[in-house]
Amino acid sequence: MGHVLSCTGHEMKLNNIVAADGVYLFDEHGRRYMDLESGVWCISVGHGNKRIIAAAKDQLDSLMHAGFCYTSRVIEDSARKLLATASFAGGQCLFLCSGSEAIEVSRQIARHLTGRKLSMTFHDTYLGAYSSAADRSRDWYIFDWRKCQQCKKYDTCDSGCPSLAEIPGEVSDFIFEPGSSSGFVRFPAKALVQNITARVRQQGGRVIVNEVTTGVGRTGRWYGYHHYGLNPDMVAVGKGIGNGYPVSVAMFSKQIARELAEKPFKYAQSHQNDPLGAAIAGEVVDEITQRDLIVGAENKGYLFLEQLQTLIDGKSVVAVRGRGLMFAVDLVDSGLADKVYSGLLVRGYIVGNRGSTLRIDPPLILTETQFSEFIAEFRKIITFSKSAG
Repeated sequence: MGHVLSCTGHEMKLNNIVAADGVYLFDEHGRRYMDLESGVWCISVGHGNKRIIAAAKDQLDSLMHAGFCYTSRVIEDSARKLLATASFAGGQCLFLCSGSEAIEVSRQIARHLTGRKLSMTFHDTYLGAYSSAADRSRDWYIFDWRKCQQCKKYDTCDSGCPSLAEIPGEVSDFIFEPGSSSGFVRFPAKALVQNITARVRQQGGRVIVNEVTTGVGRTGRWYGYHHYGLNPDMVAVGKGIGNGYPVSVAMFSKQIARELAEKPFKYAQSHQNDPLGAAIAGEVVDEITQRDLIVGAENKGYLFLEQLQTLIDGKSVVAVRGRGLMFAVDLVDSGLADKVYSGLLVRGYIVGNRGSTLRIDPPLILTETQFSEFIAEFRKIITFSKSAG
C-alpha cells in the first residue's frame, strides 16, 4: 500500500480485506474477522446488506448526482424519513458527505442566525476533522463537566449553580455529543445537559446535537439525545446513516427552517443533496425501522453490558461503560490493552483501541450468540494475560 497515504494515526493491521458479509470481514486467504468496530463505526445494518446494495444500484441506474439547478424526488422522500426519526415535522434536511461537514454547516448556520461567533461544547467532545472544530483556541467556550461529577447535586443539578452562571451570554450554540466523549463512552448527567441547554436558549443561543457516532440506533434509541429529553434545533448525523457509503445529514427543526426562510443562508459544495447518498440514507432508515433494530439494540445492549461487566476484576479490567450497542472497556493500562487488542485480532475479532480503553461498537444486527462467542474469547485472553504477566 505504498501509494496510499495513511494519516489516520491508526496502525494498519489487515492489508487486503476482499469481502464482507453481515458482521464479518474476509481477507485474501479466507480468514474471517468479526468486525466489532463496524468499520469506523459506520456499518449500522451489516456489511454487504443486500437491501442497501439494491437501493444503491437502483439509484445508480437512474441518477446518482444532482446539480445546483436540478434535483430528484428521492431526496425529498428520504428527507421526510430522516426528519420523522428526529420528530422534526416541518423541518428540513441537508445531505452532505461526512459527519464533520454536517457539524460544520450546523455551526455556521447557528452563527449566521444569531450573529454571534462563540460556540460551546464539553471538554471531552469530538466534533470532527475540520480545524474550525478541532482547534478550540478561539471562538469556543469549553465546559469541563468533570468538576460537576464531584458535586453532591450532580444527578439533579441545581439550575442556580455558579458553573452554569459562568456560561457567556454571547454563546451562539451549544454542541452536545451525547455519550461518545471522543471515543471513551462517558455520559453526562441528564439534568446537567438540560440545564445547560435551557440556559443557552434563554440567552438566545441554539442547541446542536452531534449524533455522528451516537445516532442511527447506536445507543438503543434513534439518537443519543433521546436519552436526555431534549428538543434540539439541529442534529448532525453521519457514519451509520450511510452503512459505509459517505453520506451525512444536517437536520433542522421547523423553527430553524422558518428562520432560514427569513434569513437565507448560502452554502454550496459539489455533492450536496445528491440522489445516491439520499437514497441510501432513506433505505437505511427503512431497514432499521422494518427490522425493529432500535429495540433490538436496546435489549441486546442490556444483555451485552452485563456480560462485559463480568470481566471486571479490578486488576486487569477496571471499568465497563455502555448504552445500547456502544461500549467501552477500561483496562489497567495501555500495555495490557495493546496485548488484548492484538490477541483478539489474531483470533479474528476487531475492536477499537484507545490507549487503555477498548471500544466495542458492533453492527446493530449482531446476535447474542455471536457476542457470547466474542466474550468467551475476550475472557480467555484476559486470563492468559494475567497469568503471563
